[in-house]
Order: sequence, then structure tokens, then C-alpha cells
Amino acid sequence: MSARVLVVDDDPDVCETMQLVLEDAGCEVLVATDGRTTLDLLRNGAAPCLVLLDLMMPGMNGWQFLEAARREGLLDGIPVVVVSGGRFRKQEVLALGVAGYLEKPLDFDRLIGTVREYCKGV
Repeated sequence: MSARVLVVDDDPDVCETMQLVLEDAGCEVLVATDGRTTLDLLRNGAAPCLVLLDLMMPGMNGWQFLEAARREGLLDGIPVVVVSGGRFRKQEVLALGVAGYLEKPLDFDRLIGTVREYCKGV
């Protein structure tokens, strides 16, 4: 069984690129374009080994998603790595209680390394 990774980003090009790179590495990839869709996937048992989360999205953004998902216990045992081009300071992002931070544009070797850190079978 391959590792299931949940990619959350409102940019279709970013989603497609991450999906192709991760699938090539042997992952099963679920994609959501906003926080609400991500909540629905988790509520319906998506059970990823890792969530790769953009913060700046329309509708329900990454901050709002984190707050709602934690309140419902949907992220218990699931690490979240923020993937953003917002040029946040690493300390700011890690203060959100996430496992890590990857800046856009993505370094694909670093992306795969991060997934391997949290997911077995990659």
C-alpha cells in the first residue's frame, strides 16, 4: 500500500505538479483546493500520512483550516507541513504547531525528503 498524501493548494498548477512528483515517488495523492474541502475529506476518512498545506487560499484559508481541524480532532496523529510562497519566517510558521515549512517554488528533492520523513513506504 502506498503512502497517502493530502495536497491542499488553490493553485491548480502547483497541485498538478506536486501530484505528479509525489505519484512518481510512489505516493497516493489526494488534492483539495481550499480548507473546507480538506475538512470534508478528513471527516470522510481520507487518513493521509501527511498534509501539505498552503496558507493563503480563498474561502477557508490554511490558518482557518488548522483551527477547525484541530478543534474537531481531525489532525490527531497527522503531521502538517506548510507549503507557501508567502515568504513567512520559518519561526512564524512553526509557531502554528505544524511539523515543517517548505517554501515555494518547491525544491522537489526536499519535498520528497519531507514526505519520506513522515510517511512509510515512500
